[in-house]
Order: sequence, then structure tokens, then C-alpha cells
Amino acid sequence: MSEHVPTSLEVLRQQARDELSAVIEYRCRLGDDPWEFIPDLPSVDEQVVHTLREDAIDTYGLGEERARAHHPTASRTTLVRFEYQLLRQIALDHPDLSTAVWGMLDRLDTH
Repeated sequence: MSEHVPTSLEVLRQQARDELSAVIEYRCRLGDDPWEFIPDLPSVDEQVVHTLREDAIDTYGLGEERARAHHPTASRTTLVRFEYQLLRQIALDHPDLSTAVWGMLDRLDTH
């Protein structure tokens, strides 16, 4: 069984840049105007947070809890609480990502 080896933040940022570059290239090849879709893409740090969020859900077996929190019948409070706890922990574990995490939480509160 393999152990989960933490990846450095710089490696995660480079992987995020590569992912975002691939998305941009793909969308451009489809004929989409980059001036229209690029502002809607996450920042590099937000993409890293998304990756760490998915890793945490897999590592800690939070898939069912995520499904309950995001279920259409779940209260908004349940969804916000789940995301807040998960993203807050990422900010605590990776202080350099705090600005991205709090921005994501702010958008969560407004949607």
C-alpha cells in the first residue's frame, strides 16, 4: 500500500498552471474567445485549493458527507459549514493559500 506523500506548494502551483494552460488551449481550439472565458477561470492558487480539497475528501473519506452537504434538499447552512471546515483546514495547513481560500469562501457566501 502506498503512503500519501505531501507535495510541495511550488509543485502544486506548477501542476495548476499546467492544468489551466491546457484548459485555455482546449477552449481556444474550440473557438472560444479567451477574453470571455479567462476571467472565469480560477487563479493558480484557487486551482491548487481545488486539488487539495479533492485530495482531502478522498484521503479522509468525506465523499458521503460532501454528497449530503451538496444534495439539493440540504440546507444552505449545511453546505457552507462543510465547505468552510474543509477549506479552513487547507488554509491552516497551507498559509500561503489563505487569500485564495478566503476568496473562495466569500464567493460561497454570496451564491
